[in-house]
Amino acid sequence: MSTPEYLLSVRLAQLRERIELACRRSGRAPGSVALLPVSKTFPADVLAQALDLGLHRLGENKLQEIRDKQAQLAGRGVQWVMIGHLQTNKAKDAARLAAEVQSLDRLSLAQELDRRLRLEQRSLDVLIQVKTSPEESKFGLPPEDLPAFMQALRSLDTLRVRGLMTMAVNSPDPQAVRACFRLLRQWRDRLQELGHEQVQRLSMGMSGDFELAIQEGSTEVRVGSALFGARDYA
Repeated sequence: MSTPEYLLSVRLAQLRERIELACRRSGRAPGSVALLPVSKTFPADVLAQALDLGLHRLGENKLQEIRDKQAQLAGRGVQWVMIGHLQTNKAKDAARLAAEVQSLDRLSLAQELDRRLRLEQRSLDVLIQVKTSPEESKFGLPPEDLPAFMQALRSLDTLRVRGLMTMAVNSPDPQAVRACFRLLRQWRDRLQELGHEQVQRLSMGMSGDFELAIQEGSTEVRVGSALFGARDYA
């Protein structure tokens, strides 16, 4: 086993141990939280090692990276999950390449995805990205718009709404971070009360805050650097 692959396997074991411990401390079953490795900026050879370790769902921020890496990892059965902001004019590529979109945040995007998916003769699992942070840099649907948005999505039957996604505020205050996660969970529960029982999943928590997210009910954590190491954005 090469040294990088060994390090990846060690990090994966440590990460799973941390997730399990956070679950137990929250009185939750260890298997109730899924791990979505965030592979943005990491090259295909590193991702091939992750695939060898049984990680077949990979989260990416850009469709261009999905396109390039899919070609390099052809035949490996990767399920590409789009977690970054998705421009409406990129819906064609998302409908063709993505196994799931976790950043649905506006009706115009939903309508274009639906149109493109019909042409592709397929359907797609989606999560609605909700803006729970006051930061202007964060994308997402305002929480109070969720009920009307869900109603509007009823006619777009290529989109299967499975849950909600958010990014917490970038703050050293754990209570401020926790509040973002709690708000998402409360809105998930409210949607279920309104009859949207299919909205089950909560994609929230990243390398620096996933334990807090698990405590607040996350069902999936999106982790990159804690698994793959520091990113080289150069």
